[in-house]
Amino acid sequence: MDKAMLRNNIKLNDRQLACAPLKSKEGQNYLKGMAAAANFAWVNRSCMTFCARQAFAKIFQCTPDDLDMQVVYDVSHNIAKIEEHMVEGKLKTLCVHRKGSTRAFPPHHPLIPVDYQFTGQPVLIGGTMGTCSYILTGTVKGMSETFGTTCHGAGRAMSRAKSRRTLDYTNVLDALAAKGISIRVASPKLIMEEAPESYKNVTDVVNTCHEAGISKRCVKLRPIAVIKG
Repeated sequence: MDKAMLRNNIKLNDRQLACAPLKSKEGQNYLKGMAAAANFAWVNRSCMTFCARQAFAKIFQCTPDDLDMQVVYDVSHNIAKIEEHMVEGKLKTLCVHRKGSTRAFPPHHPLIPVDYQFTGQPVLIGGTMGTCSYILTGTVKGMSETFGTTCHGAGRAMSRAKSRRTLDYTNVLDALAAKGISIRVASPKLIMEEAPESYKNVTDVVNTCHEAGISKRCVKLRPIAVIKG
């Protein structure tokens, strides 16, 4: 990417950013690599859904359909999508790169399923394993203000390394148990990395998006069980 930027005289004000023209070799390679990663992620989520359904079916001795274990919505975040949007009164084809955010299309948008045509696209906002999560929906204002984009979580308040140095494994487990939250984890270090204290306040983030009108707050969820790693 650095070579492509130099070749095309592209200058950015942040060294952590990089870009290349979509039609360049670097741009095409990026899109292909990203598409491969997105396909892998989609299959991975499908496998996790299947395994979760099978586990519940085994324990409760009934089918996943009887348990109403349906996928609410499946969408990528941290991805670039080729989409059509209105820009200065004209419909244009754009590459919308959502980093730290996710798609949130409004009611009646042609790219969302029939089931959500009247509500808008569901937006799943994960909190932490010890706090609430939310379901939002996309809005018309969001389409014009952010190309149909909103947050996809609260974001980290502490890095993973700092969380491991700062937090105590047993204290995090005790705090979860006090709230009636059950957890199964593959590695103890994940407990500290994903502790509620490691993240920003998701309610503040959701309220900001709701008040800005780029997405609509609909459902608040509380955790009862957590599986990590």
